[in-house]
Amino acid sequence: MRPFFGSAPPEGASEEVLASHPSWRRRTRSYRRKQRLVRDLWIVSGLMMLGAPLGGMLALALGTLLVAFVILDETP
Repeated sequence: MRPFFGSAPPEGASEEVLASHPSWRRRTRSYRRKQRLVRDLWIVSGLMMLGAPLGGMLALALGTLLVAFVILDETP
């Protein structure tokens, strides 16, 4: 089945069709789950930053950024 590449996904599209298009991928259940995980990771990291010195904040922020990119990578 050839996916429709318009501005919006077709109504009732399967996960495979949504995952085949770069901007529709954000609408899949698995990607939304990854987004929630990254959001929770940033909240925990931010709370840890409140008690850390400046150098620790920067290291924690860069580490969290790296982990967030790894989680949200386009691989399954």
